[in-house]
Amino acid sequence: MVCYPTFGGSGVVATELGLELAKKGHEIHFITYKQPVRLSLLNPNIYFHEVNVPNYPLFHYQPYELALSSKLVDMVKLYKIDVLHVHYAIPHAYAGYMAKQMLAEEGISLPMITTLHGTDITLVGNHPFYKSAVTFSINKSDFVTSVSESLKEDTYRLFDLNKEIHVIPNFIEINENADLEKSICQRSVLAGSNERIITHISNFRKVKNIPDVVKVFYNVQKEIPSKLMMVGEGPEKAVAEKLCEELGISDKVIFFGNSNDINQILKYSDLFLLPSKTESFGLAALEAMAFNVPVISSNSGGIPEVNEEGISGFLSDVGDVENMSKNAITILKSDETLEQFKTSAFEVAKKFDIKNILPLYEDLYNQAINL
Repeated sequence: MVCYPTFGGSGVVATELGLELAKKGHEIHFITYKQPVRLSLLNPNIYFHEVNVPNYPLFHYQPYELALSSKLVDMVKLYKIDVLHVHYAIPHAYAGYMAKQMLAEEGISLPMITTLHGTDITLVGNHPFYKSAVTFSINKSDFVTSVSESLKEDTYRLFDLNKEIHVIPNFIEINENADLEKSICQRSVLAGSNERIITHISNFRKVKNIPDVVKVFYNVQKEIPSKLMMVGEGPEKAVAEKLCEELGISDKVIFFGNSNDINQILKYSDLFLLPSKTESFGLAALEAMAFNVPVISSNSGGIPEVNEEGISGFLSDVGDVENMSKNAITILKSDETLEQFKTSAFEVAKKFDIKNILPLYEDLYNQAINL
């Protein structure tokens, strides 16, 4: 399993997938430059191999792809690895292909599955400097998956591909007892008993439309006593803090930065805001729904494949703050309506339970190994 080890969605999905596969008895090797943030090494079937990139003054940019390819070759030979699963096209699919070629020289076959997650295709991968390499790497993969139908369509539109793309959606581990673990005492740290808790979690990039999160909350709190939880770090965080000051709502907004207490925050949330310009899937929305939190979102990219209109929440055009605010108030204005949406959000989330998604990956691994 090759992935980025950061807080981003692709790294989280890869890590959770590996952990669940290990529980079923598969031997999983994570190969990346740092231990993934959600990776626990307590499972005897989990291994982590760090990619070290020598720091030579000759190189202005250190050649990570070269170091990764070499590490892959060494680990495949040492542990008799059966299949390579790379998450994110750049640079992992490219490095994976080079590893495949080096191993082939020694008579070792290594099938490779490439999972496309979003910005590796629509933003970075589509850049003229990378497009040819990304096209080549995808076409040379044995199997290709994308996390949504929307991303699949974008990939075919942006690249000249001759590979079938299998849609395997992102997933969540459903805890049927999550709602039973609440504490009124802990909730009071976030908000008063008469206040609704509204939450946003992201990497605070421009694509997330962070100012719209604040504007929607501003409109909601004028009618319904509320607090806003802002979780994450990124370039738009300072913009959001400044906007809160200008609107006079700083005392109603908590900025957590990157947090390991996301589950605790979602557990007490009443509504999740995701007004992004685009999302390949909308994993943050799914994580919220798994904690019985309805979602107010834009209708772009793969989000409509996750957030079902009028059931798990509402969808609006990108930038339509007024419509999002109106929909948010509709959900929050009465306890009865809120509870209905909370229940429905959880039911929709159960469709994406990892127990339903895992067999799709296992079937693909078996096909790859038996090529």
